[in-house]
Amino acid sequence: MFLQIAVGTVVLLTNILFTAVAAMLLEVLFQRGHGWMLTEPHRPKLVVMIAGVSLWVLGMITAGVWLWAIAYLWLGAFGTLEEAVYFSLVCFTTLGFGDVLLPHSWRILAGMTATNGFLHFGLLTALLIEALRQVRIGQVEHRNARSH
Repeated sequence: MFLQIAVGTVVLLTNILFTAVAAMLLEVLFQRGHGWMLTEPHRPKLVVMIAGVSLWVLGMITAGVWLWAIAYLWLGAFGTLEEAVYFSLVCFTTLGFGDVLLPHSWRILAGMTATNGFLHFGLLTALLIEALRQVRIGQVEHRNARSH
C-alpha cells in the first residue's frame, strides 16, 4: 500500500508541476499579447483567446492522462499502451467505467488518478475563467479611458 501511495504521489506531483510550469508560460504569452487584446475589435480577439486557452486546457489534460498511462506501463500494470491510456483517461475524467481494472497490487492508483483529474479540471477551468475575466476587464478599462 505504501509503495502505491509513494508512486501515486510522485506522478501526481509531476503532473501538477508540469501544469504549473505550462500555466506560467501561458501567462507570459498573455502578457506579450495584452496590448493587442486591448485594441478594437474586442469580440474576435476574445474568441481567439477562449479557443486558445481551451486548447491549452485540453493539452494539459491530455498530458496528464499520458503521464499516468506511462506510469502504468512502467509499473507493468497493463500489457498495452492503448489499455494504459484508456484506463488513465477513464480514471482522469472520473468516468470510472470499470471495464478495465488495475491489478489488485496497484488499485489505489486509480483513485489517485481520479483525484488528479478532478483537481486538474477544477484548476484549469478556474484559469480559463480568470484569463477571460482579466482580458475583458482590460478591454473595458481601455475603452473607457479612450472615451474620456
